[in-house]
Formats: sequence, structure tokens, C-alpha cells
Amino acid sequence: MFFNEGGGMKKGFTLLELIVVIIILGILAALGFAQYTKMVEKGRTAEAKTILGQIRSAQNAYAQEYNGAFNDGTLLGVTIPLACDGEHYFSYATDAGTGTSTASRCTAGGKTPDVGAGDVYTLTLTPAGAFGGTAGYY
Repeated sequence: MFFNEGGGMKKGFTLLELIVVIIILGILAALGFAQYTKMVEKGRTAEAKTILGQIRSAQNAYAQEYNGAFNDGTLLGVTIPLACDGEHYFSYATDAGTGTSTASRCTAGGKTPDVGAGDVYTLTLTPAGAFGGTAGYY
């Protein structure tokens, strides 16, 4: 607070008060952005869960129709994005021996996940319907 020539107080903020407010707002913005990127990444797993669920349903249909386990991804009747492309955040593969399907996070083309450095980002779905994976994807 400042005094004017008449002895009264002048209202206003000091530079120190403004700096403290700016610092506090910066800290809050940094924390909010970190949480935002985590939520966006979790939202992108909806793609993987949907496609893995379609693969599992097709595996079950194949097993019932042909009286056996899944053995060939081309017989499922489901379009599976096997490689990373411009439309998907994951690539997909299925282990013919176990029937477990895996979605691996694409890391090229500006799609690098922002949830940690050096981690492998995968989501798996077993034929029994159990999700697993890394980096908090399940």
C-alpha cells in the first residue's frame, strides 16, 4: 500500500504481490496440464479396448463355428489395424498359441504418449476377457 500526498492510502498491488500470484497460477497450470495429458491418454485406450473386444468376440465366434481355437487372424471377419497409421493410436497383434491379443501404443507420427519416459505401452486381452498391460492402461 502506498500513501499519497494527502496522507491517505493509495490502493493497488505491489510488484511482489503480482509475482507471487503469477507463480501460484503457473504451478496450478503445470499440475492441471499433467493431469490433463494423463486423462487424454486414458481416453485413447478406449480405441484399444474396443478393438481388442471385437477381436475377442470374433475369436469366440470362430471357436464355436469351427469347433476349435483361434488360429488365423484373416478368418475372424474383423478389420484389425495391424500397424500404426494416421487413424489409430495403437497397433494390434494376436498370439495364435494363447489367443491373447495385444495393443501396442504407437510412438511415431506425433503420437508419443505423455505418461512417462522409456516405458512400453501395451494393453492385453486374454480369451477369458481379462485385461492387462502397462502404464496404467487397464
